[in-house]
Amino acid sequence: MTPTLTALLCLGLSVGPRTRVQAGTLPKPTIWAEPGSVIPWGTPVTIWCQGSLEAQEYLLHKDGNLVAWDKPPALEPGDKAKFSIRYMRDVYAGRYRCNYLSPTGWSEPSDPLELVVTGWQGKPSLSALPSPVVTSGGNVTLQCGSWMGLHKFVLMKEGDNQTSWTLDSQRAPSGEFQALFPVGPVTPSLRWTFRCYGYYSNNPQVWSYPSDPLELLVSGALGKPSLLTQQGPVVTSGQSLTLQCRSDVGYDRFALSKEGARDPPQLLGRQPQAGLSGPDFYLGPVRPSHGGRYTCYGGRNVSSEWSAPSDPLDILVAGQLPYTPSLSVQPGPTVASGENVTLLCQSWSSADTFLLSKEGAADPPLRLRSKHRAGQHQAEFSVSPVTSAHGGTYRCYGSSSTSPYLLSQPSDPLELLVSGSPTDPGPSPTGPSSTAGESQGPLSKGFSSSLSEMPGGQRGSRGSEGPHWYLYVIGVSVAFVLLLGLLVLLLVRHRRRGEGRKPGAADPEPKDRGLQDSSSPAAAAQEESLYAAVQDTQPEEGVELDHQQNTQDEDPQGLTYAQAATSHAPSDVTYAQLNRLTLRRETSASPPSQSGELPAEPSVYAALAIH
Repeated sequence: MTPTLTALLCLGLSVGPRTRVQAGTLPKPTIWAEPGSVIPWGTPVTIWCQGSLEAQEYLLHKDGNLVAWDKPPALEPGDKAKFSIRYMRDVYAGRYRCNYLSPTGWSEPSDPLELVVTGWQGKPSLSALPSPVVTSGGNVTLQCGSWMGLHKFVLMKEGDNQTSWTLDSQRAPSGEFQALFPVGPVTPSLRWTFRCYGYYSNNPQVWSYPSDPLELLVSGALGKPSLLTQQGPVVTSGQSLTLQCRSDVGYDRFALSKEGARDPPQLLGRQPQAGLSGPDFYLGPVRPSHGGRYTCYGGRNVSSEWSAPSDPLDILVAGQLPYTPSLSVQPGPTVASGENVTLLCQSWSSADTFLLSKEGAADPPLRLRSKHRAGQHQAEFSVSPVTSAHGGTYRCYGSSSTSPYLLSQPSDPLELLVSGSPTDPGPSPTGPSSTAGESQGPLSKGFSSSLSEMPGGQRGSRGSEGPHWYLYVIGVSVAFVLLLGLLVLLLVRHRRRGEGRKPGAADPEPKDRGLQDSSSPAAAAQEESLYAAVQDTQPEEGVELDHQQNTQDEDPQGLTYAQAATSHAPSDVTYAQLNRLTLRRETSASPPSQSGELPAEPSVYAALAIH
């Protein structure tokens, strides 16, 4: 024993007849240790024994043996005595009892005191399953484990009234020795901070070093803070990463938690930030282990209750998978507002999910399950309808379902340009034709803006523009052609129903009429034509149709006229020749008539007055 020790342990030492305990009715004393019964190696501890006011002497026993001191223990006012150990070691660990001597004899021994020394073995690990964040009234499982083959584990709850639980260790499939402690229901009225220890069965009062403390975060109904990052949700290895937790509620402390992590949340104090309170959680240079889903909480020092969790923030680490997808756009990188656009992400390597990210957007990237088509994995991200808010630079990534927060190399950037107004049907797609299955539909918030839907399904863009002048020309032309066709049909029917027509007035149509040279007079004679006359004069009253029938002598070509007029001398009449026959190539030319005149052909004229 070193001379610095106040207490001397003498095992098996006889101290004479005064060590005999006489049976009597004296109350048994109380024994306890300060600062506690679990003492770190090398630190001082005091054992107290309290009897009656008549006590004249106190004795301390360890594991049934009397403890001798280099000087008698000091009697303190108030019927108690203290036994000091200045330097705690394994030899002082054990089970202690005390008793006292009074004028009537020796008292009964006290209840046992287990004095434990810690720090003899390496510390175990302590984690919470599934998470150290627990809702008020919920339950959680605490796992204490070690690779040192410890026989038993002790879970201790810190606080004024220390509570402990002891379980035998079990060997996990991984080979680690561990014990699972169910805890709950938890309430915000108490602090839930734990440590765990391990020991061997042959030395139950000599424990390992304590585990790191684990504080359960009991989430309540207080207003939730917000969590954001200036670096954006997609980061690369080595990049500096800081997460910012902000709230307009006057919280004194904040906690950052990662989903699925067994480690306790990071805790930081209040840091005022431009009218908001909240700290910056610096995570350091990005590593693959930083990928995951994060939430933060706010709390007050006067209460153990924490706020509701913030909205989750996903941190995605790019460049962790060894392939680079390609990104293309259909119908092209330059589109008009209101058109439909499809962004196609493809890869020859296996990918379970594709993500589409817009440069500078704070919102998380869009995710879409990949489809296998033509030997490639691909996904279509559709934007319908596109607006100016969709313009920007895009990249896509691939990811695996087993590690959803680790991404491939980014695709080459693709810039989407959106003009202000819709155009006519656009050019053919410039990207590869897509046969990918399910499309995610319109891009989510941050990549889309709403367009008003006009009646009849016509989409309107922001800021209306008048139709182009050629749309009027096309509409008028179509209406004119339809009206002209209707009039021609009526005139043909009128001709067939006409009376007084002489048989043979017109030569029958040849069975096979071919194309002739345009310079030959016979070519004009072999075309049966319809003529329409458009009269520019405006009649004062309704249009009157006159049907004239001429004899073959007066009208050698058998022409039939229908004229719309209001006077006998129409002016400014325009004629348009319409050929209603399908030209066919013939093997021989038709012979001319003996008189040398062109064969007579039936013709129809229509005069239209434009109002």
